[in-house]
Amino acid sequence: FSCEWAAAHFRFRPPHSDLAYALEAGKGGTRAILVAVQAHIISYLLFTRETECTHLERLCRVGRWEQEQALATALAETLWAAGGGGRAAVCLVTAPITMMPHEGYRANSFTERIQLFEFSEKAAAQRFISDHINCFTGEGSHGVILFLYSLLFSRTLER
Repeated sequence: FSCEWAAAHFRFRPPHSDLAYALEAGKGGTRAILVAVQAHIISYLLFTRETECTHLERLCRVGRWEQEQALATALAETLWAAGGGGRAAVCLVTAPITMMPHEGYRANSFTERIQLFEFSEKAAAQRFISDHINCFTGEGSHGVILFLYSLLFSRTLER
């Protein structure tokens, strides 16, 4: 992955602002993934989230907790759909490990640390993502790459 991909994570505009619902998207290849997730976030905020606000007001002045819940829901729904509505896989990065790479394999100190968590219930996947949302939003978390790996494993390599 390029430096741009390695640095990419899910980052919202400032909470309680007029654009608090919006993910910040840089230029390049990660933008397509961010836009797809953004569509699910807007859908959640407009049609799913319980609030007394009218439809357009639902997008304005969203707080940090609501941003995180919207992102967790969007990621879980996307992974669940990739898994055919019957499974989801979530990839997280574990602590650094020491390993001797096999011949012909070039270690990158990231892929070797990915741990896979599989779920057969969408609600459980969403709770797990919500509990670990900082793994997707934190600076240096490689959040977009983790989501991409999660999509691949949710879909399965056979499909």
